Amino acid sequence: MTDKTDFKKTVDAYQAPRGRFRIVDVPDMRYLMIDGHGDPNTSPAFTTAVEALYPVAYKLKFASKRDLGRDYVVPPLEGLWWADDMDAFTTSRDKSLWNWTLLLMIPDWIDRAMVDTAVEQAGAKNRPARLDDIRLEALSEGRCVQTLHVGSFDDEAAVLAHLHDEFIPAQGLRMTGKHHEIYLSDFRRVAPEKQRTILRQPVLAQAAPSKPG
Repeated sequence: MTDKTDFKKTVDAYQAPRGRFRIVDVPDMRYLMIDGHGDPNTSPAFTTAVEALYPVAYKLKFASKRDLGRDYVVPPLEGLWWADDMDAFTTSRDKSLWNWTLLLMIPDWIDRAMVDTAVEQAGAKNRPARLDDIRLEALSEGRCVQTLHVGSFDDEAAVLAHLHDEFIPAQGLRMTGKHHEIYLSDFRRVAPEKQRTILRQPVLAQAAPSKPG
């Protein structure tokens, strides 16, 4: 019987405190990715993206256990979120203007050939509509600030405003990259007030002001 790795417990970047912000150095990780645009609550593209990612992820898990003797828990769904005007995401919450990339992390011992085979197998029966939109890509975020949010997604705005406008500047940092969410709860099954989501923002050090003269 093989041990089953749970990345939520073994990867430090999946740890975040509730009620405070934590600065963490996130290692480069590889993901199954799929892009979309629009309100995740009403956009068919969002639903079909989720429906395409999970069959591939589970094919990989089963292949890893069967062929490599390495079993693991499929990591949580993640999302990158942005808008041309970020106020549409953090303040006005105009979801029709949102862009997103959904992510499922895959272990570093799984190679591209295994991914290609999993995609092929996932399409053998009841082929997901967006299967061909999935890509394998590395994400390099580096230094990030993150916190655990418990509650509905619409209650994130105040937390993000505090993060963006107060905490990050106070640490001598500036935002870079895209807003990142990690869904520790299955939002399809868990009541909004009980949802647990890691909110992450990549950052860089503020450039030192130039000296006169």
